[in-house]
Amino acid sequence: MPAHAPRLARVLLTNDDGIDAPGLAVLEAVAAELADEVWVVAPEHDQSGTSHSISLHSPLRVNQHGSRRFGVLGTPGDCVVMAVRRLMRDAPPTLVLSGINRGANLGVETMFSGTVGAAMTGLLLGLPSIAMSQTFRDPANVRWDTSRELAPGVIRSLLAINHDAPTCFNVNFPDIDAALAGPLTPTRQGVGLVKGIDVLPQTDPRGVPYHWLRFERGPRENSADSETAVVASGRVSVTPLHFERTDERTFAVLASALK
Repeated sequence: MPAHAPRLARVLLTNDDGIDAPGLAVLEAVAAELADEVWVVAPEHDQSGTSHSISLHSPLRVNQHGSRRFGVLGTPGDCVVMAVRRLMRDAPPTLVLSGINRGANLGVETMFSGTVGAAMTGLLLGLPSIAMSQTFRDPANVRWDTSRELAPGVIRSLLAINHDAPTCFNVNFPDIDAALAGPLTPTRQGVGLVKGIDVLPQTDPRGVPYHWLRFERGPRENSADSETAVVASGRVSVTPLHFERTDERTFAVLASALK
């Protein structure tokens, strides 16, 4: 979608940080530059870490927050399905945008990300989808201005590429000023920074035990074309994603062993 291309008819926005998240407000401003209609269907509350999950054992409740703006008591995946199959079924979106996430979605972490999960749900429904995340070092100073300035051009560039079928992209913006950021760079997922998951036991004021789960992050060996390495170098990363996750090397060993 070059700068002179026609505007999109309508886009769907969602996220996993919740409908009141600052990153979603940034994405709404970005989408207003690209589309005639901007629809927001996002979780009422933070749904980080919910991946691709959808709710099969509880009802979905939808609250309207304004014109074409809805909050769903459910996961990001629920939001996309609710939007496409119910709220927008008479005029479906031409693009799904998920984010802008507060924090990076790199490597293995994308498997747990509700931001990426929402975009992949859009792909499952046959829609081109883009997940976007703003990296940060200081959680008190997230550079929303960087993603606000760079996201419109990134989206236009990705939409201008001809694909045989709908595609899902995972985009990460670096934690530097937009003027200093390098170009949009194709990347592979890589392993990222997650080393494991830990369980932190706690005790509530009534003496009842409870537990928090926490990612253990640290430096890991990532290739030069990985999301982690590219973002660390100050460039904007974009990784094409699909659902096929078969380990081809192990498949070959398995097929040989089971002959």
